Amino acid sequence: MSAQRAIVPLTGLDGVFLDLETPATPMHVASLHLFAKPEGRQPDFYGAVRRLLASGVRRAPVLGRRLAEVPLHLAHPVWVEGEEVDLDYHVRRVQVPAPGTQAALEDCVAELHSQLMDRSRPLWTIYVLEGLEDGRRAYYFKIHHAVLDGAAGVALAATLFDASPALRRSRRASPGTRGDRPGWLAAAGAAFSHDAAQYVRLVRYLPTAASALAGIVSSPAANPGSQLLRNLAFGPRTPLNVTVTAERRFAVSSLPLDELKAIGARFGATINDVVLALCGGTLRRYLARHGGVPRAPLIATMPISLRDPGDTHFGTAATLSLVNLATHIADPVRRLRAVRAAAGATKSLARSARSLIPTDFPSIGVPWIVSSMAALYGRSHLADMIPPIANVVISNVPGPQVPLYTAGARMEAYWPVSIVEHGLGLNITVLSYTGTLGFGFTAARAAVADARELASDLLVAHADLKRGASRRQSRTAGTTHRRARAG
Repeated sequence: MSAQRAIVPLTGLDGVFLDLETPATPMHVASLHLFAKPEGRQPDFYGAVRRLLASGVRRAPVLGRRLAEVPLHLAHPVWVEGEEVDLDYHVRRVQVPAPGTQAALEDCVAELHSQLMDRSRPLWTIYVLEGLEDGRRAYYFKIHHAVLDGAAGVALAATLFDASPALRRSRRASPGTRGDRPGWLAAAGAAFSHDAAQYVRLVRYLPTAASALAGIVSSPAANPGSQLLRNLAFGPRTPLNVTVTAERRFAVSSLPLDELKAIGARFGATINDVVLALCGGTLRRYLARHGGVPRAPLIATMPISLRDPGDTHFGTAATLSLVNLATHIADPVRRLRAVRAAAGATKSLARSARSLIPTDFPSIGVPWIVSSMAALYGRSHLADMIPPIANVVISNVPGPQVPLYTAGARMEAYWPVSIVEHGLGLNITVLSYTGTLGFGFTAARAAVADARELASDLLVAHADLKRGASRRQSRTAGTTHRRARAG
């Protein structure tokens, strides 16, 4: 009799990404990779990607996981490991429409990103994008958020790329683990056992959580008028905050990491503060052409990682926070200083509340409740009527700082593609790679007609902040010189 394959319960948070999914709101994340044009004889890029994935499936068993549903959806499904991976399905060729421009590439990605994934298979796909006018290579890799978050995605990238230009030897795809696929009884047993353990953990956790919460509520940061409470204000209504459909828009832009680090160092700000300030400047310019800049500042919801250093486990380990983008401030340097204060308050709260934020919890009944609420929220168009808690999603993910390769071709750019929701029609995700910050603007068509406007506005916002920083530096130097002469 053959052995049964391993069953891995989903965490409560990972399962919620399945529950929230509707045709209008797919819950997968993705990345777009652009490779240098090969010199001399051009190797078979599609074949090289297949070979890389055949090896990657063995090194990253998460790629061989498939969902097994619990009867009547009483609890979240479980992962079954060791599934056979059909590379003909999971690695596909797609022709970028002629003439193969950057704009055509972005539109192709937007179309692919709008399509739901097949839950009867492992939840990932790579699309090799052919026909770029300059001869470069590209591919788009999407994977469901229930499988991993941004930090785990970067860890997975290390198994999906080569660290040198040397071509990897061809290997046969992994056939998967031999054994019987578990039936519904085994799936239900694993899910309910997991939930029972989470109930016990929850009961033990409540006294500690109550004590920590009391400390946060009584802290100076929670006093009226504090920066923290200004972060928690509702955002103004904007064209970005509407009920969305499945159609997506996508555009990219890149900035030199050293320049942003230098600006941050000049004002005692982090890279993340500078990114938030640039996004605020970008949105100011965009909204000035689309309905006007609101008097009240826009609010961003920003994922904060809950991972300990060195933690690369697959799954989601993050929570969402709110931060004031100071978009009511026209001066880019003043805006950066305001964002620095706002983000500092958010990070301080996250550190204090870290022990209060569970990423795993019981799921009995959750799929019914969350799925029904997600469907009802979209059908009711409530997002068009109620004040938005946040106006935009902004995420900053540290990426690999060494060059990566596929089929001997160096990866030149690495851009993230993410999720939008009803009421949150724009997601700006940023990922660092070899000295560059790649900005991916993922938008619902109902909220943003042309995402390339945002990509262009980012470049102007960057130039404005650089000029403002230089002027401040010149004034400071002049003041110091005058004081020295007077002394």
